[in-house]
Amino acid sequence: MPPIVKVADLRKTYDSGFEALKGVNLEINEGEIIALLGPNGAGKTTLISAICGITMPTSGQVLVAGHDVVRDYRKARDLIGLVPQELSLEAFETVNASVSFSRGLFGRPRNQGFVDDVLARLSLLDKKDSKIMALSGGMKRRVLIAKALAHEPRILFLDEPTAGVDVELRKDMWAVVEHLRSQGVTIILTTHYIEEAEAIADRVAVINKGEILLVEEKAALMARMGRKELTIQLSDPAAAIPDTLSAYDLTLSKDGTHLVYAYDTRAERTGITTLLSDLQKAGLQMADLSTKQSSLEEIFVGLVKEDA
Repeated sequence: MPPIVKVADLRKTYDSGFEALKGVNLEINEGEIIALLGPNGAGKTTLISAICGITMPTSGQVLVAGHDVVRDYRKARDLIGLVPQELSLEAFETVNASVSFSRGLFGRPRNQGFVDDVLARLSLLDKKDSKIMALSGGMKRRVLIAKALAHEPRILFLDEPTAGVDVELRKDMWAVVEHLRSQGVTIILTTHYIEEAEAIADRVAVINKGEILLVEEKAALMARMGRKELTIQLSDPAAAIPDTLSAYDLTLSKDGTHLVYAYDTRAERTGITTLLSDLQKAGLQMADLSTKQSSLEEIFVGLVKEDA
């Protein structure tokens, strides 16, 4: 099955000479959730804007379900829902009218039942007749999401959708995301809350300085690049790490009660078996063991630092 979004050698250079995108290549599969991660200024919003037809690329091509976003703009844009970072809403409009207008803007017939369903899933139904100006920041963010879903898009872009909002909204948002995915909607997410990407994304793309550093299945990425830590709780505190254990990557806690051993999950051997044997030989008695895998955030930070 061909990708629902295909980005080929996409470049964007502004009049100032700044290169926001430097030959980006990216394929997004139908029905997946892909997290686009990158530091501020990495090119995330520019890439989303180019795919949505908001920003004209300098060169390259973007296809949405086979439609070129420049030549077939209307057909491509009709398939896309976009939740922008900015709270751009008409203050004196009601919630219901605002969402219904977005549906009509894409030529969809009036369907109050569908609009009510979207509002209900975002905990907005009791606010449908309220004016936008009377809503809190979190509620306004929910309205933006409802407007993006109003025309029943096949692809949904969420550009920092939960930035600066409460935990309740985030939970509502991810419940909506899971529901949409179950209906076959493709979701592209940018977020500063990397733990959210770790929780719901199928794949992760990392962008920095206008270039894609990698695109990989989340689980495979964490297995390939993640380091594990083995924490060894000692029966009796140690004053220092014995010289006989100097060959191991060990760290002793300040109170001397724990040893932390870092190892690479890609290595042929972890060295744990020989370490535990050498611990006994060094006279250190083990009380307990626990392991910890590197988080997606730690991997992301490492990748960006390497590219700096």
